[in-house]
Amino acid sequence: MRRIWSGFTRARLVALCALVFFALCVAATALREPQPLQQGFILALMLCTSGVLLFAFARPGLALVVGGGLFLLLKFVSVLKLRYLDSSLMPSDFVYYARTSLLDTLRHYPHLYALGIGILLLLPPLLWLVWRWDWRWPAGHRGSSAAFALRTGGAALFVLAFWVCMLPDGPFAAVHARNVWEKLSDDAQLTNFFVNVDDADVHLPAMASDAMAAQQWAATAPGVPGAVRSPYPDIVQVLEESTFDPANYTDCNVPQCRVSLFRRDARTRAHGVLRVHTFGGGTWVSEFAALTGMPQDIFGPGGMYAPYVLAPHVRDALALQLRRLGYVTIGIYPTAASFINGRNAYRAYGFDHLYGADELGLTEWEETDAQMFAAAKRIYDKVKKPGRPVFVMILTLNQHGPHDDDPMSTLPPPYRGLLHGLTPAAALNFDTYLSRLRDSAAAMRMLEHVFLDRAQPTVLVHFGDHQPSFGGLIRALPRRLPAALQPDRDYLTYYMVKSNFAEPPLPSYPMLDIAFLPSMVMQAAGLPEDPYFSAETVLRERCHGLYDDCAVPGLLQSYHAWTFGRLHVYQ
Repeated sequence: MRRIWSGFTRARLVALCALVFFALCVAATALREPQPLQQGFILALMLCTSGVLLFAFARPGLALVVGGGLFLLLKFVSVLKLRYLDSSLMPSDFVYYARTSLLDTLRHYPHLYALGIGILLLLPPLLWLVWRWDWRWPAGHRGSSAAFALRTGGAALFVLAFWVCMLPDGPFAAVHARNVWEKLSDDAQLTNFFVNVDDADVHLPAMASDAMAAQQWAATAPGVPGAVRSPYPDIVQVLEESTFDPANYTDCNVPQCRVSLFRRDARTRAHGVLRVHTFGGGTWVSEFAALTGMPQDIFGPGGMYAPYVLAPHVRDALALQLRRLGYVTIGIYPTAASFINGRNAYRAYGFDHLYGADELGLTEWEETDAQMFAAAKRIYDKVKKPGRPVFVMILTLNQHGPHDDDPMSTLPPPYRGLLHGLTPAAALNFDTYLSRLRDSAAAMRMLEHVFLDRAQPTVLVHFGDHQPSFGGLIRALPRRLPAALQPDRDYLTYYMVKSNFAEPPLPSYPMLDIAFLPSMVMQAAGLPEDPYFSAETVLRERCHGLYDDCAVPGLLQSYHAWTFGRLHVYQ
């Protein structure tokens, strides 16, 4: 074998360079994770991957270069996605993102074209040189059954080790045991990517037979004609971040706890307790349910990543149906439109456009409700055309946690020490919440004035997406709830449906599942219902507003068989 210089063969030099490259990859990937256990997790996966490649190629240098390079490339792509699209890299991106958003992204960032071309031109010859000059270890020589068995067994052993590292209850269980918000928002980009491989498991809910589904739901197949004629009323829907009725809490016994936001008036068509499917965070799954009529938890653990793994498969939803009826459908976002895959998800839900904070001229994450509503009115005036109805979906962030980041002294009077009987930490959280709630209620009155105090027929809906956690303290606070609602106490918010035209009141339920909100909106507007929403309305009526806990045996299974199997609302 040729010598490069004294004491070194070309193969040894390649192996040394490969080892240095692998070490640099470790420094740029595993060691960039914020926690030591996360660093160990990624390092273990890198070693397992390189071990598989070692036994597969029988070339140590190539195994180190490819193994380290794969993780370096993954880190690079993750950083690019976070920088340009403001969302973390997900395993599902490699399933659907490339075919839905990649080309659009490259059109906006042409220099990425040059980078991709450069990688395609330079990488193959570099890998070929490593392959050509690398040392081939004895087990790699052909013609030996023992060598083949060794290589196969060795590769299988490292695959097994990789699998063990990925187990949620394995040696790195702690990196899996974080909530969804942490996995989507912290700096552990590679850890989150691999953890989400397990979390993104999606499966369809249990279903009855086709015959049973047809027997139960065939009557809904023609749909339901509308109660009003075209042009249809405008619809304004507001998701109030982390908002609940404080009067339900035992210790909230002062006038500031009784807020107009939750009180019916002459225009109220329906209001009450809303049952959501997330606590303390996960607004995106409340969006999913409120827009599609499906709670995310029927899809298993992957449902918590609805904007990534569920949205691309939705084939019917509120905005899709409204658009078929001639509506202009727009979303108003308090963050970048790309946050948590928002732009792609809203396109799948049926929105013509999602306006992010930058397009609205707002500072993301800092907007008040009043600012969001004023921005929504500006966009509404821009898109509204005579005879064509508009559907506006607005998200707010005024109540987004934490509620204890500023001291009590910064709160306006009378919200300093307003509630008694609470611990200082709980009191600070609750008083901050009530102070912000006052502002939200005032902004909602303004929104009602703008859209309901006019001749144009309009439906206005607002609801809470989940309860805030108050740093985990809210769960222990006692509440005034009927015994039947106590099991779901951490998942209860509110909903309110109003209109400025005369129509019969909507049905009332002790607790309405958020998945039924779309059918309530359709009914409030008097719109025709397609077969899907016709079936959902019947399910709501027969289950008395419950979804997962529907008391009618087998009805939910037959409903899923009908909507998924026959109507293909999710494919």
